[in-house]
Amino acid sequence: MNQRFSMNKLALAVAAAIGAGAVVTAPTVATAAKTPGKYVAGDFHNHTTCSDGSMSMQNVVRHSTDSASVPWALDWFVQAGHGNSGGTRNCTLTEDATLSTPAYPFIPGTSPSTTWTASIGASNIKGDFSSLAPYVWRWQSVQEYQYPLMEYLNAYRNFPMFIGIESISAGHEHTSMSVITGQIPAALDSATLPTSPGPITARYTPLGNADALAKWVYCFDAGVTDLSRGDQHLSSVGNNWDCSVPGSLNAADPNWSAAGFKLNPTSTVAIGSGAGTKGHAKTLEGLKWMAQFEPTTSYFVPAHLERAGPFTPDGQNGFNVEHLRDFNNAAPTVAFGMESQPGHGGSANRGEYQVNRNGNFGGTGVAVDSVGGTTYGGTGIYAAQVGGVWDALLGEGRNFWFFASSDWHNRGSFQSTQDSDRRTTQDFFPGEYQRSYTMVRNGSDKLRPQTIVDGLRTGNTFSAQGQLIDRLAFVACASYAGIARRTDAGVEAIAIAAATNNTDTDIAGCATMGEKLKVRPGAEIVVSVVVRDPAGTNYSPYTFANPSLAQVSITQPINAPVLDHIDLIRGEVSGYRTPGAANYSGEWPRNQLWLHADGSTPPDLSTVPDAAKNTTAAVIKTFSGSGGTLWVPVVSAVDGTTFLKMTYRIPAVQVSQYVRLRGTSMPPAVPFETDASGNPLPDIFTNSNNTNLLRIRCAVTHSAGNQFDGCPDHLANGGASSTIPGQRAVSFDVAAWADLWFYANPIYVEVAGSTVVAGVQ
Repeated sequence: MNQRFSMNKLALAVAAAIGAGAVVTAPTVATAAKTPGKYVAGDFHNHTTCSDGSMSMQNVVRHSTDSASVPWALDWFVQAGHGNSGGTRNCTLTEDATLSTPAYPFIPGTSPSTTWTASIGASNIKGDFSSLAPYVWRWQSVQEYQYPLMEYLNAYRNFPMFIGIESISAGHEHTSMSVITGQIPAALDSATLPTSPGPITARYTPLGNADALAKWVYCFDAGVTDLSRGDQHLSSVGNNWDCSVPGSLNAADPNWSAAGFKLNPTSTVAIGSGAGTKGHAKTLEGLKWMAQFEPTTSYFVPAHLERAGPFTPDGQNGFNVEHLRDFNNAAPTVAFGMESQPGHGGSANRGEYQVNRNGNFGGTGVAVDSVGGTTYGGTGIYAAQVGGVWDALLGEGRNFWFFASSDWHNRGSFQSTQDSDRRTTQDFFPGEYQRSYTMVRNGSDKLRPQTIVDGLRTGNTFSAQGQLIDRLAFVACASYAGIARRTDAGVEAIAIAAATNNTDTDIAGCATMGEKLKVRPGAEIVVSVVVRDPAGTNYSPYTFANPSLAQVSITQPINAPVLDHIDLIRGEVSGYRTPGAANYSGEWPRNQLWLHADGSTPPDLSTVPDAAKNTTAAVIKTFSGSGGTLWVPVVSAVDGTTFLKMTYRIPAVQVSQYVRLRGTSMPPAVPFETDASGNPLPDIFTNSNNTNLLRIRCAVTHSAGNQFDGCPDHLANGGASSTIPGQRAVSFDVAAWADLWFYANPIYVEVAGSTVVAGVQ
């Protein structure tokens, strides 16, 4: 198939679906015959001392990828610190000699907290704030220091990793993104690595480069007010970047900087004067640039997108549903999802979402919650609420997928012992707690940045907390009464083969995550799910019984979770919303309109604007090991492990729709964890920011000299007006390990004569 022709056809289809006036510059990549691949786990959002993390790049890489050092080693890794200024510290310097390599040896008297000025010298700091050393702009840090180290480690360790950024998105908050052009070239496979280091300003000379990523950061990151064009001390020698976007106003825009050759609205960061509106316009320019120049070699995934609260025209806050639509319209091959299962899972407030998080929202002096007030089973409200924002986007037929990340910074109270102490009051290492499993189709080749990004773009990803599941096959097949009728057992066999081989299916008339199944009206859809709930213990250090489950008389070690049930969720597809229409834009209800002071939430979506919901979305079947619809254990003929199979038939479909999955370790009606239908309750009851709302007692006393066989000492105590005053409560990392969820991306069903699922080929 001619891919370029297919992409152009899809661009026209998407543009027609959205309506006149929409910006569609790059369509979803067409699917051709599938190259073989596997589901591989990775992380694309974490921090080192180059931004506000606590470890060097080498140490974060070791704690994320080295199976000899940690049991949770990932399959691929993207190191992505904050945009804006590159920070004060040189994260390429190591903590000790155990991290030394020939090109990057440990230098006695230095550490990852050594400043750039002290290590590379002030004269080597570039850009137009060089007088403010020891800061280094992120573009220089990435281009000249972080990328060469990452390329070297990729080759030295023979492990797939590259560089990304957690961009400060103008007008919004943060976004996990990268441009991989130039990174990790194939010639690196046969390169001879140096046996000794170069000068500290150029330890290793890379074969590739991160020039495209560095340029994007200079041009479009909200915090980079540098106007040097990526040059040395405002000279004409250097990158000489021009941030113009074909078809845009560029120099005719009143916010264009003639000196910097980029948009530089003075209110992009400062509060007031339309900061949010101007910033959003700049962010869209960055996406248009990616769609024009890097449509298949970049990604842009808003991170912890509910955390900073809703969008405000005069601030630098969050994302409403209309902004996600704008992003996907502008660059559908780039802005293809959201990170609605945030990192910081062990923090005082799970995900760092909290009530009244913004004390001066948009410069108004008004305190505003994170959207939804808190997380729900560790997941933001946009995805956790059935029928909410994610379902609204899927209900348009968009390619807009769910991802999770670690957002690793440090161990909180245990930062000084983070190399040896498994407790945390802040973060988990990449791979330790949350993992996104992505189908990467690399055939017989090694994993490379391009195949990883291609895999992310397809939406063939599922994300799990606490190793609740580590294998999943999610398959939908068409069946027609009387002709070509598929049996449940036949579709289950397809799913079993895929799950036990850690791959997916390539069978006509069937589809999996991120794909669409085209059927005639009246077809039955046979949905089969096969998962593996891994036997034994997970990576939790705690061995005592789960206190959340103890409330319902279930005794289960917190480090040996058991999958309780899986929900099959369905929603109808009604087509793309038109920009400017009444159902295109809408803010999720703020503060008491959603999360009430006592932690209760509205019983329905009546307070949510039409733009931010899909009322056709609902749980249509719940599978479990007991009670209603039972799953069936199956022993793998490949490795002898036990899988769970389950199947549901959707009869006589007449309208286009989608199905998606979520599952949890929590039964329905666990106090302060799930409601009677099994939906996650707000994590406000385990967040220690307000100890008066703590509700779940952690009653097991740990033995002397052991913090792991009982409730550890760092847990918060219930406040004076709590129901458990003065008693140790489920909080911090124990709250995260106690309450586990997984989410799987949707399968679309496009019914002939009904709405076209325009976002997926």
